[in-house]
Amino acid sequence: MNNTKKLSIIPLMLCFFAMGFVDLVGIASNYVKADLNLSDSTANIFPSLVFFWFLIFSVPTGILMNKIGQKNTVLLSLVVTVLSLFIPLFGNSFEVMLIAFSLLGIGNALMQTSLNPLVSAVIGGSNLASTLTFGQFIKAIASFLAPYLAMWGATKAIPEFGLDWRVLFAIYFVVGLLATILLFVTPIKREEKVEAGRWDGKKKGVLAQFYDCFKLLSVPVVLLSFLGIVCHVGIDVGTNTTAPKILMERLGMGLNEAAFATSLYFIFRTIGCLTGSFFLRIMSNKLFFIISVCMMVLSMAGLLVGTEKWMLFTAIALVGYGNSNVFSLCFSQALTSVPEKQNEVSGLMIMGLFGGTIFPFVMGLASDAIGQAGAVIVMAVGVAYLIYCSMVYKTKN
Repeated sequence: MNNTKKLSIIPLMLCFFAMGFVDLVGIASNYVKADLNLSDSTANIFPSLVFFWFLIFSVPTGILMNKIGQKNTVLLSLVVTVLSLFIPLFGNSFEVMLIAFSLLGIGNALMQTSLNPLVSAVIGGSNLASTLTFGQFIKAIASFLAPYLAMWGATKAIPEFGLDWRVLFAIYFVVGLLATILLFVTPIKREEKVEAGRWDGKKKGVLAQFYDCFKLLSVPVVLLSFLGIVCHVGIDVGTNTTAPKILMERLGMGLNEAAFATSLYFIFRTIGCLTGSFFLRIMSNKLFFIISVCMMVLSMAGLLVGTEKWMLFTAIALVGYGNSNVFSLCFSQALTSVPEKQNEVSGLMIMGLFGGTIFPFVMGLASDAIGQAGAVIVMAVGVAYLIYCSMVYKTKN
């Protein structure tokens, strides 16, 4: 790796850390629920709203990258993300949080669509899956810190600022601002850009670009990966949001104590990303995918019937580790299947994060009807599809 690439990797990894800010929505929605006395289905609007914007902005971002470049798109995403973290510092009313979470979702949609192709352009090589997995490891650090920061703010009052659990927004605001500045001043080899609307040497209008982009879903591997990411994110956001509620329902824990469940999930997701970047170099991607899905099957069984702390904690740890590498496996396979259209494929794959809207919404309705077991059943449907994905996954390893 030359000196330019070594210099570039630092701000890129810090951007992955900023990408993890989106996962604060799980614990934040639980605190907003408590503050405003909301039902499960109403509180789940917040994570659903965050990931709704992936449906709207992911594909347009893929097209935008063709015009302004990947680095500039990542910078734009950081600016929107920083703004989303700044707004809650002035209040936590329902309307304020709706605006903040909407901007957080928009910024993250821009970032997740543009950052992965930028890493691919800068790092390159044959180890894309392991490189993206290491980035997910960095992202997971921000994810598992969020519940701890919220708990610290909720239990250690800061009267000068009056932020309570919202102190995590203030801390992440500072880090996000640092990531923006560092990426802006770091020289990155100018990535090759496709002139807006020009594919295969032919100029196309915006509607034609959208059509050609969605047409990529006719490629079986792209469609399989897209739906795999839908389920991966649905399970991720679902566990993030539901795990504390399960502990509160079955073990009688308070919110501050039960919030550890979210951290436990992200701790094992972080371990999974870190070790996954190693395992993906020494074993077949398909085999590692199958092992990961088997862990998730066991976790769903534990979350569905478990009533003991050890069983529930084990189940949360298993889904954290098992789900940690699914995104990288699906994303890298889709990118390598259509290498000449990476920006457009990236947009489609990140649109799959819309699963973070579908799953929490349905899980909220199910849990209001039959308790948290209903939410687990919804996640289990996603795991069932990932079983299919793992069996048909194609690998050259």
